[in-house]
Amino acid sequence: MSDENKKTKNDKFVGSVKVGPKGQIVIPKEAREMLNISTGDTLVLLADAKQGIAVQKYEVYKDFFEQVFNSGQSPTKSE
Repeated sequence: MSDENKKTKNDKFVGSVKVGPKGQIVIPKEAREMLNISTGDTLVLLADAKQGIAVQKYEVYKDFFEQVFNSGQSPTKSE
């Protein structure tokens, strides 16, 4: 584990990553192991201009996405 990446108590991780030339980042090995993220897993990226970026495994949102997209109802315009 590098000095820049630290696994803290209570199964938390703090680390830094660099954005590559294609806009990609590498999730540190320690974080992938802690979160059981494997090659080929699908992740959901949530971004907020004020709060930043969060990455979560797709399975966390799978049921929600299925309900939204398979509800059989047309979306309505909000007034």
